[in-house]
Amino acid sequence: MAANAQATEPSTTEGFIEGSSLNLNARNYYMNRNRLQQADDNIEWGQGFIGKFESGYTDGTVGFGIDAHAMLGLKLDGGGGTDNSSILPVSDGNGKAPGSFSTAGGTLKMRVFDTELKAGDLFLANPVIAGGETRMLPQTFRGVSLSNHSFDGWQIEGGQASFTKPYNQSGHTRIGTSYGSLPDGEQSQHLNWAGMAWSGVPGLTSSLYASELKDIWNQYYYDLDYTYALNDLVSLNPGLHYYHTEDSGDALLGRIDNNTYSLHFTLGMGNHSVTAAYQRVNGNTPFDYISQGDSIFLDNSQQYSDFNGPNERSWKLKYAYDFVGLGLPGLTSVLSYSRGELDLTKVDPNSPGYAAWYSADGKHAQHWERDVDLKYVVQSGQAKDLALHLQWATHRGGNGYGALDQDTDEYRVILDYPINVF
Repeated sequence: MAANAQATEPSTTEGFIEGSSLNLNARNYYMNRNRLQQADDNIEWGQGFIGKFESGYTDGTVGFGIDAHAMLGLKLDGGGGTDNSSILPVSDGNGKAPGSFSTAGGTLKMRVFDTELKAGDLFLANPVIAGGETRMLPQTFRGVSLSNHSFDGWQIEGGQASFTKPYNQSGHTRIGTSYGSLPDGEQSQHLNWAGMAWSGVPGLTSSLYASELKDIWNQYYYDLDYTYALNDLVSLNPGLHYYHTEDSGDALLGRIDNNTYSLHFTLGMGNHSVTAAYQRVNGNTPFDYISQGDSIFLDNSQQYSDFNGPNERSWKLKYAYDFVGLGLPGLTSVLSYSRGELDLTKVDPNSPGYAAWYSADGKHAQHWERDVDLKYVVQSGQAKDLALHLQWATHRGGNGYGALDQDTDEYRVILDYPINVF
């Protein structure tokens, strides 16, 4: 998920009722993971519904408001050994996900001048704690957040989250990690974060964040992205993403000393763009981030693989085209090819969290991924903003990489129908 944290201005609409909004989204999601080395595939199909209400603020120097949301997921297909694709709840052992799951939550909020405080169930999106949005229903967090927009072009924020509602479950759990295995009975009690994002110069953005996942790690992030228009047709876009992660507290996952960065350069020409990216993991553990989250703002994080293994070097070539140039506004496409090489022999086989990454045959482990992405958004009429998204990923590994993962073809068909009620 390569993206920059962007400073977003809070609503300035006065009035609890006048500033309120209600948005609904119906998301139909089909996912098929064809794992070539096993007999059963992971296939699930579901229909999700999410409603979000956001109030305005009461009048006065100190304004108060509430946000609320409700989610429902319905199983349309999945079971008999084909479950566990990750869009429906994990089965109870009978090979069948439940027919439905649901959740609801609320947030109390307060605003004083340009500072906003929220407490409750949060939708978060920054480089160190971002809720997963790539499945049928979104991930949320339970905690408190504080943001400030006092200075033009700046967003300053921080907070603490103690629980998360995973995107394929109804209840809340403690926050875990995507690539580490915590010892039985061990949990991190909370995640603290703070950071700032800046966009004070046209075309230039930068952000700096830090987080602590208690008794697991301290993580730091920096990015810099610049888009320069040579003329009305041609633009240049270099960019950098950098993470440093180190173990902290009781170090429940073991020793971590990881520096990971990615560099990209994009040449845009009209409706075409070509991107070359290079990514490097310096460390004997993978670059890790919170479970199910989207807080991996690296260029080579793809549909299936993140190319974030221990000591991994990877590169990517991507081509994107906007079909508005052929008179088809709303239709976009992306084609990409990524390739990486890892050294798995340096992983500590006794690591409490990452020992599964060790492979005596993985000195030059390799894998590659090919991605095709098509999306169409209806531009007008009663179905305006309805979006159809088709994704296809092919992933293959070799030279000892098979100890980590299997060769996989993955297909996704996603239909979103957002409705702005008021």
